[in-house]
Amino acid sequence: MKKISFFLLTAFFSITVFAQNSLDSAWIRDNYYKIERMIPMRDGVKLFTSIYIPKDTTEKHPFLLTRTPYSCAPYGEKNFRSFWNSYQRLYMRENYIIVTQDVRGRFMSEGEFEDIRPFNPNKKTNQDIDEASDTYDAIDWLVKNIPSNNERVGVFGISYPGFYSSMAALSGHPALKAVSPQAPVTDWFQGDDFHHNGAFFLLDGFSFYTRFGLPRPKPLMNYNGGYTVKTDDNYAFYLKTGALKNFATLMGDSIKFWKDLYQHPDLDDWWKARMVRDHVQGIKPAMLIVGGLFDAEDCFGAWRFYEAVEHKNPGKAFNKIVMGPWFHGQWSTQDGSFLGNVRFGSKTAEWYQNKIEVPFFNYYLKDKGSIANIHEATIFMTGVNEWKNYEQWPPADSKDETLYLQPGGGLDGVKPTSTGSFSEYISDPAKPVPYTEDVHDDRTREYMTDDQRFASRRPDVLVFQSPVLTKDISVTGTVIADLMVSISTTDADFVVKVIDVFPDDFKYSGGMQQYPMGGYQMLVRGEIMRGRYRNSFEKPTAFTPGKPERVKFELPDIAHTFKAGHRMMIQIQSSWFPLVDRNPQQFINIYNCDDKDFKKATIKIHHDAKNPSAIILPILPK
Repeated sequence: MKKISFFLLTAFFSITVFAQNSLDSAWIRDNYYKIERMIPMRDGVKLFTSIYIPKDTTEKHPFLLTRTPYSCAPYGEKNFRSFWNSYQRLYMRENYIIVTQDVRGRFMSEGEFEDIRPFNPNKKTNQDIDEASDTYDAIDWLVKNIPSNNERVGVFGISYPGFYSSMAALSGHPALKAVSPQAPVTDWFQGDDFHHNGAFFLLDGFSFYTRFGLPRPKPLMNYNGGYTVKTDDNYAFYLKTGALKNFATLMGDSIKFWKDLYQHPDLDDWWKARMVRDHVQGIKPAMLIVGGLFDAEDCFGAWRFYEAVEHKNPGKAFNKIVMGPWFHGQWSTQDGSFLGNVRFGSKTAEWYQNKIEVPFFNYYLKDKGSIANIHEATIFMTGVNEWKNYEQWPPADSKDETLYLQPGGGLDGVKPTSTGSFSEYISDPAKPVPYTEDVHDDRTREYMTDDQRFASRRPDVLVFQSPVLTKDISVTGTVIADLMVSISTTDADFVVKVIDVFPDDFKYSGGMQQYPMGGYQMLVRGEIMRGRYRNSFEKPTAFTPGKPERVKFELPDIAHTFKAGHRMMIQIQSSWFPLVDRNPQQFINIYNCDDKDFKKATIKIHHDAKNPSAIILPILPK
């Protein structure tokens, strides 16, 4: 009977959603019209722009602009984007002028595309362009040419469009009043998308650029292609393909950015020119920075972009951050009540849309409502599953506490007193540690909260675990791994995972739980450090075999409460495949090395009085 009721309820819900979407679709088509224009930039290049305009002329309307490399589709003035399937319908109910623009060199826009086009702070002629100037020119045309507008513009976008939103904030146009970079691409070498601490995220990079990176000699409404993997097992495919030079062969010579990756293995001026956060001083519009705690692509970008705006604009009136329990863009696509096997107890995405984002733009673009409920940092604390408001991030009363790795796999706040103590494993590039237990073709988004029991059972993964906690421990901020290591070769990677171990008898209430949650090892945060960059990202250095050395690095911020009755766990390993490319474990150019160059390495993690290893956690006092 319960099953029948559940399926009837599900069917009823689906019918209700469909009916509501149909009503919204009809309303939008009845109350909006669409035009398409080629908007001229200062250098003469024209950018394709779709503009959805309210038919209501009784008041003047604000603009909401998204600039994207992912297409304005569908093309044609009679063809509407399906806003009714998105929370963007809320903006249309508020009579916003909705604008989407193909960025320079993408889809139907003219010009030449450049990945993460560097910001030019010294533009002197009309030929000196960047994404900030293109945004300025687009806004300028819109306010001068679209009827019934109130000369106020907001810009937002997620991921790559989040980068263009960041650039918009640097445009300086007086009509730009509010900007929301969401999961913004901020630093493609140290933490976003394709590199983390110098380690190349191969699975995302190859699957993305075989399609996205294809050249476009002339404007087109769509273009596909790319490399087709003939297996559903990405682990097997990436392992069989081997060294990075073999992937370059599969990619071919036509994809410029892929070649750029190989030509700039270290942090050099080419990468630095593309670091958005270095140029955020003097921002004028109100800023709302949004991201997901479990965003596999750009969690780093949201935290660090907010931080940069704060530090480079002291006293700025409005620069706020919102971080929810979301995968990449989940706050715009789903209700945000769960990720993978982990539940969050409420529809967090809907709450954010109605309580934070729409009120933000309404206030600055329409003089409507209030922003009193938008705090400096609006953060969802997983574990206790509650929204928390903080007047700064990290919270002012958060204090760093050191947990030491102990002989025998313990984890506590007492510094080891033993002599010569270490744990070791053999890192074999021929059998790298998988990033997830299951077989997949694409990279999963759920791995960010996946059960790590599969990894803790491997001999090449070290496990350090606390006793059962007697009180709640809330961690709010940047986690630091401070390891003392020695290796038998000249290079290695170090993956550190912060894990919440659920009680053995844990079950979610409400039924319908399929996965065994008792003893669940929830990944709260994982990060990798390419060992050669332990002293400098600009000047990599080899390890001396057998010599203990410090490998200290940051993990992106977390906001999680480890509840009483749970345990804290730290896992350490030297591969995370095929999420991250394999390190040959020799100090050679990884992008040019051969299959024969990959070597086994014995990795020692020291935990004695002379060489203690630790995890530093920013903990809120009770």
